[in-house]
Amino acid sequence: MAGIPERTAESDPSLRTPTALCLGGIAIGVAEFLPVGLLPDIARAMRITIPQAGYLLSAYATGVVVGAPLLVALGLKYPPQRVLIAFMALFGACNALFALAHSYRLLVLSRFLSGLPHGAFFGLGAVVAARLAPRGQQAGAVAVMFAGLTVANVLLVPAGTYVGHHASWRLPFAIVSILSFLTAWAISKQIPSLSVVPERRVAVTLQEVIQPRFWPLIGISAIGTGGLYAWISYIAPLVTEVTGLAHSEVAVVMILAGVGMAIGNWAGGRLADRFHALNVVCTVLFAMLACTLLVSGFAHHKVATLVLTVVTGAVAFAIIAPLQMLMLSAAPGAKMMASALMQSTANVGNALGAYLGGLGIAYGYGFASPEIIGAGLVAVGLACALMLKMRSSQAAGLAPVGAQS
Repeated sequence: MAGIPERTAESDPSLRTPTALCLGGIAIGVAEFLPVGLLPDIARAMRITIPQAGYLLSAYATGVVVGAPLLVALGLKYPPQRVLIAFMALFGACNALFALAHSYRLLVLSRFLSGLPHGAFFGLGAVVAARLAPRGQQAGAVAVMFAGLTVANVLLVPAGTYVGHHASWRLPFAIVSILSFLTAWAISKQIPSLSVVPERRVAVTLQEVIQPRFWPLIGISAIGTGGLYAWISYIAPLVTEVTGLAHSEVAVVMILAGVGMAIGNWAGGRLADRFHALNVVCTVLFAMLACTLLVSGFAHHKVATLVLTVVTGAVAFAIIAPLQMLMLSAAPGAKMMASALMQSTANVGNALGAYLGGLGIAYGYGFASPEIIGAGLVAVGLACALMLKMRSSQAAGLAPVGAQS
């Protein structure tokens, strides 16, 4: 209603931690990463190979790539709260379909459909979280939403892996569906009915965010993040077939990965609020390159593998908040589309990592080969980040006296 000020974190402290958005992150995080721990179980139950099961991850990522810009474009004219509710309702329905699917083709289709609202939810949710947050705490607010992913990986993905391994792999996905509908209800209760922020027409905003100045950012997101997904997608067969852990211990490995992701997500948000986001991204990519190579080199050593699982998870998730803030600051007139594009391109990395990592296994290079492939993807992302860094330094050097902060 006109004349009534919107609720903000200053006027309503409960919005400083948007738990409804965090709950959505939990539901999405469980659905995204649960097949990682259950990959052997799904392959065995459906009588398919490990690489074929891995392609379910690529199907999901492809859905995110397609859905993020498409669904955000469709929702630009509607209040963000209603759009977020619709996204979670769709997510719940598609995960229910996945839990009920009894053919490989329907599994692939339902995973693709499940991915459609993923990036759109995070893309719009990041804008809403930053919009509600106090000035100077936007990256931290975005990290709170993405903390749902880390909570999922610390608690629910390992629990779902255990349940799926000992009961049925379908049961955890049915629970995800229920959690998604609960999230839609929570959003309706907590997130205020924010006004629609006018953005330019979809064609114009898309044209803005695919300008050449965005290409290095897109390269970091679409290729560099592939190192994470090449690692995490095949971590179950890596630790069971190479490291020598029992299948029942995969849940413990997923807990360690989740703990690392939680630490990294928190640290990335704090660092991006204190330091230039580009500097944080460059540092994280250097660390990720080292981690992927170390994971491959020490895969036969149990203690080293477990330690590196925590460290690699932390490094991988530390890039989320600073990279999101870089994209938002680069497109001030098209924040929702830029945020959605970041989610879309990040899942190109997801699809690339899962697909290329699976090829390494399929062609007989072993279960540690995805890490080498992942290191190559990270190296490309690092080159893009250094290109941005160089461009930024050149622009600062050409700025007139008094223009630099």
